[in-house]
Amino acid sequence: MTMPPSQQDLWKTVTGNHQGILATLTPDGLPHLSNVHYLADPATRTIRISTTTTRRKGRNLLRDPRAVLHVPGPDFFNFTVVEGTLTLAPATTPGDPATNDLHEIHSAFNGESPRPAFDHKMIRTHRMVVHIKATRLYGLIHNGR
Repeated sequence: MTMPPSQQDLWKTVTGNHQGILATLTPDGLPHLSNVHYLADPATRTIRISTTTTRRKGRNLLRDPRAVLHVPGPDFFNFTVVEGTLTLAPATTPGDPATNDLHEIHSAFNGESPRPAFDHKMIRTHRMVVHIKATRLYGLIHNGR
């Protein structure tokens, strides 16, 4: 009999990766899937994603702040899905918490950018941070497959 994976094993999939598929809801209720890069904070079990308020996923989240993140494992039979409470933080002012988060996210993937030019670009391009505070994890972990 196969036992369900532990929350610790599922969380390891999330923290061991930085790429996932974010599912948001369109106005007609269908899912909209987007490939995203993310940062996971193991201490707070929070996922941070950068997007814009003008892209489909951003517009969907501003209208209905519900989403799930699918994180692939090393093969098709290993994955984790993250459900949680979402908060959105648009960049509005240089040095605000949203631009600080965006700077951390973008620096992790693209290298450090000089500030305050980075902050002004985030504001000009309508960037926002999506925070997912993980409340439920599920998926499959097949060790030794």
